[in-house]
Amino acid sequence: MTPHDDSNSAATDHRTALITAARDAQSAAHVPYSEYRVGAALETEAGDVFVGCNLENANFSNSLHAEEVAIAEAVKNGHREFSHLAVSSDRQDGVTPCGMCRQTLAEFCDDELVVWCDEGDLSDENTDDEADVTAIQVTEYTLGELLPNTITEETLE
Repeated sequence: MTPHDDSNSAATDHRTALITAARDAQSAAHVPYSEYRVGAALETEAGDVFVGCNLENANFSNSLHAEEVAIAEAVKNGHREFSHLAVSSDRQDGVTPCGMCRQTLAEFCDDELVVWCDEGDLSDENTDDEADVTAIQVTEYTLGELLPNTITEETLE
């Protein structure tokens, strides 16, 4: 885990935009069992963004995770190189991709893929007004930090 640097406003704006896209994707989630909405926004090296949300199924094993939905949409549209992933839950609890999603990401991304996890909004301590949100709190990882020694095509040879 690496801390993010808020001194670069362009980087902060980029991170905020991707986290916002992940938050927005949550609204389409189908979560009648867990009631835990997750959204993901995956950015290609070309700068295109694909979003996904979690879709639950009564047998759970057929459920789809937000990260899987986002990467499937990107791959379906011809993309194979990615630079950033943002993940957000409706609880803004710093949710990270699960092990299965990490392995799926590793199929298409190198260890340096930046993963931003939404920790919620920071606000002015002197008010409860939502309009006084000053920043989005994010924990930053790389895919290599989240999934060291991953299974790759080379390990199967």
